[in-house]
Amino acid sequence: MEMSREPLISVIVPVYNAEEFLEQCIKNIQNQTYKNIEIIVVDDGSTDNSAEIAERYPIKLIRQNNQGVSAARNKGIDTAKGQYLHFMDVDDSINLTFYQKLVSSIIETGVDISCSEMINQRERNQTHFFKKVKVYKSVSEKLRVTYVGRIGYVWRYLFRTEFIKTNGFRFEEGRIVEDLMFSLSAVFFANGLVVVPGAQYTYVYRENSQLTIAGEEKLAKRNRDWQYAKALRKAFAEKHGFKIPGVNTGKLTYFWWKFKNLYLKGKRYVN
Repeated sequence: MEMSREPLISVIVPVYNAEEFLEQCIKNIQNQTYKNIEIIVVDDGSTDNSAEIAERYPIKLIRQNNQGVSAARNKGIDTAKGQYLHFMDVDDSINLTFYQKLVSSIIETGVDISCSEMINQRERNQTHFFKKVKVYKSVSEKLRVTYVGRIGYVWRYLFRTEFIKTNGFRFEEGRIVEDLMFSLSAVFFANGLVVVPGAQYTYVYRENSQLTIAGEEKLAKRNRDWQYAKALRKAFAEKHGFKIPGVNTGKLTYFWWKFKNLYLKGKRYVN
């Protein structure tokens, strides 16, 4: 595939006081086998050297007053020029063929979303591998293969930007549990979803990092926002007439899936 014909991928990286991780994150994206990438760093009012670090690289830097990760991601959506869209957290990592595999699969299948594998260092029972590239189009299949109603991480997905913008998907601002409803809505409305083995996103757990340490006030807000997100999830499912795998259907299957993830390390689990 010639470079001029490669579709542009916009990668949105929200940043708040992340000078410890930002350079590594940018280099991780720049070193991808897929090269036509627009890196959008949204500095959400950092008080450290995050913005200065970003300025050293040929990326798009957006500065805004501190408004939270949802506002930063929304600003990234508004700014993105790529045909495809990915949200990356600054302290995580992706393997070097991540974008090559995701974009190839989404183009070949013509669906709205491609879904990567996930290595979850914090919750090992949510680590998720796939056996083969496979397309899912029914609502029940899309929800079951991703368990998006339980595991809403938005960074698992590469989206068609037009699909996101046409449907007006936004992250609700002012909330900590912000990506569950974005991911659930997108997966529900997508014309299809393709799972992609070998494209691996690692959710890195750093016990002593300032991005991990949470005070009592933040934990209390997280609990309130999680209850709020669950209420929205319930209302959304009732409105559209479906059940959520792992929540109000297929609970035993979901817990068996988590058990396998926890104890059968290194295996490639069922799509």
